[in-house]
Formats: sequence, C-alpha cells, structure tokens
Amino acid sequence: MTRASRNIYLVGPTGSGKTAVGRQLAKDTGLEFIDSDVEIEKRTGVEIGYIFEKEGEAGFREREREMIRELTSHEGAIVATGGGAVLAKANRKRLVESGIVVYLKTSVGEQLKRTGRSRKRPLLNSGDPRRVLEEMAAIRGPLYEQIAELSLDTSNQRVRTVARRLRELLEQRGSLTKQHSA
Repeated sequence: MTRASRNIYLVGPTGSGKTAVGRQLAKDTGLEFIDSDVEIEKRTGVEIGYIFEKEGEAGFREREREMIRELTSHEGAIVATGGGAVLAKANRKRLVESGIVVYLKTSVGEQLKRTGRSRKRPLLNSGDPRRVLEEMAAIRGPLYEQIAELSLDTSNQRVRTVARRLRELLEQRGSLTKQHSA
C-alpha cells in the first residue's frame, strides 16, 4: 500500500473535533470520510447511548473493535474514531499498521464547552463531566500519544484552520497526493 492510499485516522478525546475536522478534510481532499460511531449506529439502528444502556461499555467496545477491524481494511479514507477506540490494544495495532494516526488534542475546558449541551456522549451523562474528562485524559492521553504520527492542538481553533494545517502536514509527509489537495 502506498503512503497516499493509507487511511488517515483521527484519534483524540470527545470534543476534540475528529468528526468536524475529518469532514472538512474529506471535503478539501475528495477522500471518503467515515465516522466509526456513525457506522455503528447505522449497523445497529440505535444510538450509541442506547447501546451503552443495554449492553454496557463492554458491549459497545466489542462492537467498536469489530467496526475498527472492518474500517482498517479500507484504503484512502479519513476515519474519525470514537474517543475510546484506543483502549483496545488490537485497535491501536490495526490503526498503526493500516494508516496514519493523527491525534487531535484539546483541553478539558474546551471539551466541556464543545460537549456541554450534547446528550449523545454516554460517559459524560453521569457524575461530574470535568472529573470524567480528566480521568479519561489520564488514561487515554498516553495511548493517543503512543500511536500518533502527527498531533495537532484543536483548542480555540476553527475547524477549517485545523483541517488546512493537517492537510499541509500530510502533504509534506507525502501522505496525500497532489490530486487530493485541490
């Protein structure tokens, strides 16, 4: 697989902009955009929150592992992963082996601003959201760092700005061909 045909995986915490930046980057490059959580919802016919409610986090993570396995067989797509996809060692291995992993970082304060009104984030719907985000950052942050080839801070950044900067970095690395940089 050539570098240009590898997938681009966006990883990072909830509210870091994986979906928004991924959509914008796909629009700018003409590549296919896939959101792993949306694909799980399409397959099951229910929202992620319902899966958490009925099957617990373990049930959701199993569905997520299956989805990551499937999505890593694609070529030339931009994939936004769920924030917890990096928790499974098998997922981390698949992402690294089949594409370029980009860590979209953001502060807990920014996450709270971006996710404050959303009811679609089951792990934030109980307890103190700031504490939950801080705990998740402590566990997941090192995993994002471990597998990322590139990192971008999205705090206080516009989606277009982050997508443009990411496209530039990918072009410099030879991970996007000129045909994708229209």
